[in-house]
Amino acid sequence: MELVSVIIPTYNRAVYLKEAIESVLNQTCKQFELIVVDDGSTDTTGDLLQQYGTGLSVLHTGHRGPSAARNCGIVAARGDYIAFLDSDDVWLPDKLRAQMLFFQDHPEARVCQTEEIWIRSGVRVNPMKKHKKYSGWIFEQCLPLCMVSPSSVMIERSVFSSVGLFDETFLACEDYELWLRIAARYPIYLIETPLIIKRGGHVDQQSRLIPTLDQYRIRALCKILESGILQHEQHQQALCELKKKCLIYGSGCLKRGRKDEGERILKLPESYLTGC
Repeated sequence: MELVSVIIPTYNRAVYLKEAIESVLNQTCKQFELIVVDDGSTDTTGDLLQQYGTGLSVLHTGHRGPSAARNCGIVAARGDYIAFLDSDDVWLPDKLRAQMLFFQDHPEARVCQTEEIWIRSGVRVNPMKKHKKYSGWIFEQCLPLCMVSPSSVMIERSVFSSVGLFDETFLACEDYELWLRIAARYPIYLIETPLIIKRGGHVDQQSRLIPTLDQYRIRALCKILESGILQHEQHQQALCELKKKCLIYGSGCLKRGRKDEGERILKLPESYLTGC
């Protein structure tokens, strides 16, 4: 099997990080390198990482956020494939093996993800209907919200040469923005077996710290519409979703007295009508 570079970005998550690391080291597939990118942690993360010695590689950065941390790991990676694991999530033991076998059986594939088990505040929950994962050409399904979990995905390294890395200017929804670029060019396949445990609900979770996520999704949609990479149908689909999000977010701004911002957002889709 080819080498997989596993990248764990972390920031002040020592309480969860050990479980994440152990879930990688306990994989049944051993053809991997593990890279932990410490994004300027000020807790006991450094002490924890020292315990593993040469069992993993540690990269230290200033606190620049998950996009910069993941990009740092990608640049340093030696593997033919890249897999991410958020430091508060864990993998089941056969996760890497299942994905590598999938790529062996489907040589045309460049990206695949797995199903996942959701834990919220320590309790298992079922995903809502809107979170249903699809397989193949899923660009349209990726438009309303993030349909690819960073902890579940594995990507052939060459894909990043084609679409670029994470956009470090996004304070949130950086994964949503990247999946749009990838899904516009490549099918994203799904292994229907749950092979990760995705944990949420803790107070420092980024999606809770930034409640107005749609402003970043709107920005991502504008970016993909301006990219020139979309086919005509994809452009129409992205524009349709932009209209929906701008109507919701812009109307909310008006209700909250942010008249200038609301009017600007409501008019935004008009900029992308030419050529449709």
